[in-house]
Amino acid sequence: MSVAHTAGHLLLTLLLTEAGKTLGNAHSLCLDLTIKSQSKSGQPWCQVQGSVDAKPFLQYDSDSNKVKPLGLLGKEVNDMKVWTELNQTLAEAGKELKMVLPVIKLDKKEMRGPPTLQVKMCCQREAEQCSGASLHFSLNGRTALLLDTMSITWTVIDPGATGIKEEWENNQELAEYFRKISTGDCSYWLREFLKHWENMLLPEPTGN
Repeated sequence: MSVAHTAGHLLLTLLLTEAGKTLGNAHSLCLDLTIKSQSKSGQPWCQVQGSVDAKPFLQYDSDSNKVKPLGLLGKEVNDMKVWTELNQTLAEAGKELKMVLPVIKLDKKEMRGPPTLQVKMCCQREAEQCSGASLHFSLNGRTALLLDTMSITWTVIDPGATGIKEEWENNQELAEYFRKISTGDCSYWLREFLKHWENMLLPEPTGN
């Protein structure tokens, strides 16, 4: 593994750690989307798992086209109006990402059947506002790109995976769609959910 690739993994690990942890009154919401260009019979081409402060609370798949609650956190908010809105957005986002798959170009040595795209969308709220938002792209389980959607800054971790960055830069409608979801919708969902989770997400006590 090259020094650049190793450095990229360290950077992503740090950023994911920051997005997933709770500091004081900061909370994060992450949606992990897995998109397959081809799926076997009976298997969904799109699957999503959602977590707040790294605690799973929902799952979605394209076959049922329904967001299902996980654990106490999910059951606490699954009758909210925003839950329905989230369902619709995940269905649309999955379709948009599936359209990106044909433009992905992998090195021949990386080709092991149809590509699978994993996208981790995270947002963070602190002091009653969105304080961070990002998209992390992986191909066939290998980290490829990181996009800070607050500043529209790209970090290329795997130069061999081309196509995604170019598609985002050339398709402004697509780029704006996911920027609005990650910095706007995601933060709004988190704000609404936190109204019900305030006493369920208290920071765990730490020793001296």
